[in-house]
Amino acid sequence: MAGEAKDLDGKVAIVTGVGSLKGIGAPTVRMLAGAGAKVVLADLAGSQLEETTRQLASEGFEVACRPVDISDEADVKALMAFTVEKFGRIDILDNNAACQGQAEDGIITELSVDLWDKIMGINARGAMLMCKHAIPHMIAGGGGSIINISSGTAHAGDFYATAYACSKGAINTLTKYVATQYGAQGIRCNAIAPGLIMTATLDIAMPKPMQEVFRSHSLTGKLGRPEDIAEMVTFLASDRARFITGQVIPVDGGIYAHIPTVVEVAALFKQG
Repeated sequence: MAGEAKDLDGKVAIVTGVGSLKGIGAPTVRMLAGAGAKVVLADLAGSQLEETTRQLASEGFEVACRPVDISDEADVKALMAFTVEKFGRIDILDNNAACQGQAEDGIITELSVDLWDKIMGINARGAMLMCKHAIPHMIAGGGGSIINISSGTAHAGDFYATAYACSKGAINTLTKYVATQYGAQGIRCNAIAPGLIMTATLDIAMPKPMQEVFRSHSLTGKLGRPEDIAEMVTFLASDRARFITGQVIPVDGGIYAHIPTVVEVAALFKQG
């Protein structure tokens, strides 16, 4: 879809959380760049950011990179200045970076305040700072599209990822507020709520029986791929989505669309 349309010609995008080829960020960069955008990759210093950028550049994409700590306001401002200096404008922001996978991020009574603050500081504060400092550049260029990566974990309770899920709930609200406050100035802001996305790293780390649990609850019978999220980011970045703003869009195979007992009840009927 994205690679053929070329409907992002002349656009400049920033994608955060692209310190590795194994996550969602790199496929997103490929699709945005394949649709014609120039892309700045951003991630923490010490990540594989430069190696990832070199690999994508070797594939023929017009990309650059800048280390950033999205929770640091000075770092974020420097990223925006770098992007404008390098490519002249900012049209698309994909807030993909997040702190997750903390084994200690469990139930409330066992959750440390330090971990809560760390996750909130990166995920919620980071997304806010990125929006705060990208929006003026977008307005100067006539508008833009912000895509925040949320999570299905913000839509229902569980016994793990408490701080992470709450930070994504904050991002959902931030999305609606940005869309409301800046819509008249040409800014669209939407969020994507992925379900289980099988990155290369997760495929190795997650036991196959657990993968099957998630697969059984997917209405499509499939698990998500990073390209599924990249496709939605590229669509929301384009003028094809010009009338879509302020939305939190699940890309989860329908896992949150059904009542929790559906899989077990269906199994009982099959047995009968």
